[in-house]
Amino acid sequence: MEKVLQFLSGFRWQDVVDIGLNSYILFRFYVLFRGTYVFRVLIGLTMLWFFQQMASFMGLIVTSWVVQGIVAVAALIIVVVFRNEIRSVLQARNFRTIFWGFTSKTRIAPIDIIAESAFELARRRHGALIVIPGEEDIQEMIQSGVAWNGDISREMILSVFYPDNPVHDGAAVIESDRVARVGVILPLSRREDLPSYLGTRHRAALGLAEATDSLVIVVSEQRGEVSVAKGVRLQAIGSPRQLAEKLEEHFGVADEQSLPAKRERVEVTTAALVSLLFITGFWFSISRGLETLVTFDVPIEYQNRNPNMEIVHASVNAVRLNLSGSGTLVKSTRPDQVRVKLDLSTAAVGQNDFAITAGNISLPPGLALKNVNPQNIIVDLDITVRKDLPVQVDWAGRLSENLILAEATVDPSRVEIAGGKRVLENLQTIYTEKVPLDRLREGAGVIEVPLAIQPASLKAASGSNEKVAVKYLTRKRE
Repeated sequence: MEKVLQFLSGFRWQDVVDIGLNSYILFRFYVLFRGTYVFRVLIGLTMLWFFQQMASFMGLIVTSWVVQGIVAVAALIIVVVFRNEIRSVLQARNFRTIFWGFTSKTRIAPIDIIAESAFELARRRHGALIVIPGEEDIQEMIQSGVAWNGDISREMILSVFYPDNPVHDGAAVIESDRVARVGVILPLSRREDLPSYLGTRHRAALGLAEATDSLVIVVSEQRGEVSVAKGVRLQAIGSPRQLAEKLEEHFGVADEQSLPAKRERVEVTTAALVSLLFITGFWFSISRGLETLVTFDVPIEYQNRNPNMEIVHASVNAVRLNLSGSGTLVKSTRPDQVRVKLDLSTAAVGQNDFAITAGNISLPPGLALKNVNPQNIIVDLDITVRKDLPVQVDWAGRLSENLILAEATVDPSRVEIAGGKRVLENLQTIYTEKVPLDRLREGAGVIEVPLAIQPASLKAASGSNEKVAVKYLTRKRE
């Protein structure tokens, strides 16, 4: 549990924004390219990336390096090979649809109109090929064609396949409730088990149906029959009602009209969650994979000390912290952003042993504590008292040979020192800093000298001066 809390505490608000933004971008890629060959290749690249991470975790250095190179090269191949498909997807959508809109994958075409139009063409002995794509993209499988983009109607379909129409020999592609393209050339089936009476139109229908999940309606002009190609099967259809049932089955509305919408909502929600989990895992692997170590020497900040106590001595005044984090974050961290705080509220008079833990250390979000040196600190506390002490001058050096010191006084002659009781009990005199005798000149003079208060835990009490005036009188030696 402690490790989980430590991991969560390392999250910055920038990390949350980073994960959320990239998760949304990945989710938008899914919304825009689902059902296309680009999306399938991206799924394959994702599986390769997972395999590379597993190889790296297991220590398979060569395998990890090879897979990483394949992923990098494949990413460029996608842009080159599928540039037309990517362009068509982006051109077919407006700004709102690209960034935050949601469009239904499949809008149901007017089934009855298509079924009745197909049998009307059969009655007139007008050959026809009508392609209704499924979930898979067929742009790479078809050729030529003329953009039509017209609403589906009985008259529209009959006019497209009228014998005098220049595009009547090609196939018509229906997308949603519109005739998207006409005069399209389909790939021919290479099967050798087909009956000899099946012509080019039937072989073209089977060629596309075998390669994709599309449903292709074939109308024979010689026999006046209607057939449906789906997968590897070519099935003769006897009535408009039977054809309508096949179309309903293809669109997924045979049992319940609302099922596709519900299924799509579940699919989109699942895709959003998968995008979030994938980006979170990717962020974790990147941030931890680029982990950098750094060392800071941080001074100790003492808090909640009893005002009646003084710190007489501490084993150390700073601790050395070994921290880890991403290289970018480590480089941007300043030493003043790292703090070590020690709570003295429970300290007693005498020596106190404190352990330095993660709770005493304040770090910027994203950095983790690796090691502390030293891990324990001894702090010696004492009760604060005051003591009036005489001041004595600490002379140094030698006086000039022709002079003698006749008189020397200190003003003030006594000062009040505040500090630990145990230290002050053993202190009887306070000295000034060293006064060089060679500074003295003949006659009377005054020198202002600071007090040499030792140890450092002692200080001049409030109202007392930290400097004294040394008044002296010298005269010539007789």
